[in-house]
Amino acid sequence: MFVDRDHAGDELALALEDFTSDNPIVLALPRGGVPVAARIAQHLGAPLDVVNVRKLGAPSNPEFAFGAVGEGGVVVVDQPTIDALGISDQVRDRLITEAETDITQRIDAFRGGRDLAGVSGRTVIVVDDGLATGATASAAVAVLRHLGAERIVLAVPTTSSQAYERLTAMCDAVVCLEIPECFGSVGAHYESFPQVTESQVLHLLRSAGHEVR
Repeated sequence: MFVDRDHAGDELALALEDFTSDNPIVLALPRGGVPVAARIAQHLGAPLDVVNVRKLGAPSNPEFAFGAVGEGGVVVVDQPTIDALGISDQVRDRLITEAETDITQRIDAFRGGRDLAGVSGRTVIVVDDGLATGATASAAVAVLRHLGAERIVLAVPTTSSQAYERLTAMCDAVVCLEIPECFGSVGAHYESFPQVTESQVLHLLRSAGHEVR
């Protein structure tokens, strides 16, 4: 159990100290991952940025992801889940288009339209505040592989065992502090888990030296 995202970031930073010599870049999954990542970047003396991805939620339950969309036109879907939920191709394509539009807006909001920081040949630490299905993080990893990241390290305070196994197979390393037997939701593992606002994200990015709107 973590007090809040700042506490989780501080604890994760200690577990990531061995990566300092790799000259990593820390990339957060907005919005919840940004406060966690900001503490890690500060502790490691590493640059901070965001990688924009959005999960694809089932029409009957938007919190239940059947896939995700990321920058650069990356789309990750779980076809067995789509089949089990009875999601038609038309609905799937509409949700993907909506997600792509949202990502374009996020790039404009969080990075002023600039491209993602250069990751080619670098160690990248991808940070979120927790993983339930891992769909969004999977899309982020796919984006970074496409952009030529040399080593991808996923860092999260807590994750379900399902997501842990999924991302372990995709990443070069996964650093996680808690893998509860009964996961529930990400927020259940924090004493305080408010929504992270866009203004908070912009403040943290400005503090890291970025020019944002």
